[in-house]
Parts: sequence; C-alpha cells; structure tokens
Amino acid sequence: MVQNCMKALVLEEYERLAVKEVPTPVPGAHEVLVRVKSVGICGSDVHGYDGTSGRRVPPVIMGHEAAGEIESVGSDVTKWHAGERVTFDSTLYPLEDWFSRRGLYNLSDGRKVLGVSCEDYTRDGAFAQYVVVPEHVVYRLPATLSYDDAALTEPLAVALHGVSLTPVQVGDTVAVVGAGVIGLLVIAALRQRGCANIVVSDPLDNRLDVARMLGASHTINPRTSRLNEVCAECTNGRGADAVIEAVGLNETVGGAIAAVRRGGTVTVLGNISQHVSIPLQRVVAGQIRIQGSCAICNEYPAAIHMLAAGAIAADALVSVTAPLEDAPALFARLHSGDRELLKVILHP
Repeated sequence: MVQNCMKALVLEEYERLAVKEVPTPVPGAHEVLVRVKSVGICGSDVHGYDGTSGRRVPPVIMGHEAAGEIESVGSDVTKWHAGERVTFDSTLYPLEDWFSRRGLYNLSDGRKVLGVSCEDYTRDGAFAQYVVVPEHVVYRLPATLSYDDAALTEPLAVALHGVSLTPVQVGDTVAVVGAGVIGLLVIAALRQRGCANIVVSDPLDNRLDVARMLGASHTINPRTSRLNEVCAECTNGRGADAVIEAVGLNETVGGAIAAVRRGGTVTVLGNISQHVSIPLQRVVAGQIRIQGSCAICNEYPAAIHMLAAGAIAADALVSVTAPLEDAPALFARLHSGDRELLKVILHP
C-alpha cells in the first residue's frame, strides 16, 4: 500500500537541495503512478540547480530520465496494470491539439516537461520515490533491460530525434560538437546510420576516450585543434556533410557552422545560451540549413530496442549509481565541473 508521504529530492533554493518527506502524488483518471527505480541527472537539471536555465524555479522536484514499476493506475486506465516495468517520455503533451494530431507532439500546445518549473507551469519530476505521468507517455520495458540502463532511454531518444531530423546518408562525414551524454549518444546513433567519418570535438579528453569507444573516427580537443580543419581533411576540403551541435554556446554554434560544407545542415540540440550570433554571410552564401531539435517525437521504441539489444555501451556512460540521499553532494560535484562524472543514476 502506498503511503501518504514519500521521499523526494527538492530544490528548495538555487544550489540547495534537500531530501525530505512530501505528499505522494495521486494519479488522475488517465494517469499512472510509477515507483521510480532509477533516475538520471541530466545536464539541464544541473543548469536548473544553479538557476542559469530559468526552467527550474524553486521549490521543485526535478528529474525526467527515469524508469520504474507501475504502482497504481487511474480509474479510466485499462492498458496499464500495477507491477509492469516501464519508462516514460519527459514531454507531457495533449493528444488533441493541432501538432499532436500531425505527429509533432513535442511541439504541442500546452506541453509540459517533467521536473520543470517556469513562468507557465510547475510539474514535479522523478527525483522521488513516486511520480505521476499520463498513461499515453508510458512505454513497457523488456524483461532483459535493467532499470539503470532504461534510465538512458530519454537521453538516447533525444539523440535519436536530432539525428532523425538531420539529412545523413551512408558514407557521410558528420561532426558532433560536445561529448556530454547527449553528444555521446548521438555518436552511437550516427554509427548505426552508417556514417563513414564521425568527428567529435570536446575540451575534456576523458570524454573523447568514451567518444572513440562509441564509434567516433576522429576526436579533437578545441583547445589544440580546429574542428573545421579536421572536417576539411576528411572530405577533400569540402567540410562535414552535417554537424550536430550538443552544447548551445555562441562559440560552439559558430564552430559548427564553420565546419559544415556548402549545402550542409547544422542541427542544434544544445541550448545553454538563450542567444547566439550567426555568421550570416557564410550561411546564406553556403546555403547552409540551421535547425533546432526539440526533445523527442516517437523515438522511444527505437531507443528501448537499442538499449535492450546492447547497441549502447551503457557502462561507458554511467559513472555513478547512488541513493537519493547522495544527490546533493553529487549535484555539487557536477556543478563544479567534476571531470570524473558523466552520467549519474539515482535510486530513490
């Protein structure tokens, strides 16, 4: 029987987290209550922790990369049952709006992101023993897929969405800017697409080591090498056929545009900065396409399949698994730029 209170990690103030007792959420008619078994700390949670993103206004329970077991279901839920092993989309979207009807639910009106608190809404997330989500964002897990590995479904689906939007053909040269978790998962997705050269740029050498493990053919540290020069060397001077930018800073977006060939595409997944400058003459004269990639849109089944099939070296990505009580110290380490940490998985 579910108790009236549960343990949760609450962002009480910026840079102050506390594990405390809060009311256990109750599922609505078309919702399910999930007992969280594993939940990952996302880079966006770290930017929410210090207030830089403006998307985690305290107090809020963050967390959106999770997997667990259904504890109970709402009165009108028939598809799901207690005891089922599941994960769920981080975007909570309506089914009946114009965008959702056209298969673009990630752009839907009134969508909310789990674990986000902003001007428009607050939706507590999965850094807790239980979380409530709409039944239509839930996905079953194969029996062979562990909860820790399943917690990577959300970031992998984000990577797959960015790659799916990018016109990439077998044999292409593609650059990836940023070897955080999303960038590393993009590498794995590009390798599945048959790219001949995957050039990865990141200032942390340990992340470049993981990038090579996941399929990068060339890795560079931007402190000592230039991405556009390496991409040109791989392509007889043309430049990369596409660049996927997974950081979101003025410098990295500019570097992505410099590295892509004429007629190529730059897909931006990163969004640390609210504004960046664009070298307009190069973009226009080179007929370069620049596009954003928002969250996830129908990539969950493919992500679950890849994880269950062992196509992703999950062990290379997960640095630490820890109880919820260790989260404040781990957040502090991540915020300080601890180079030893990549993906942290919490067990509420």
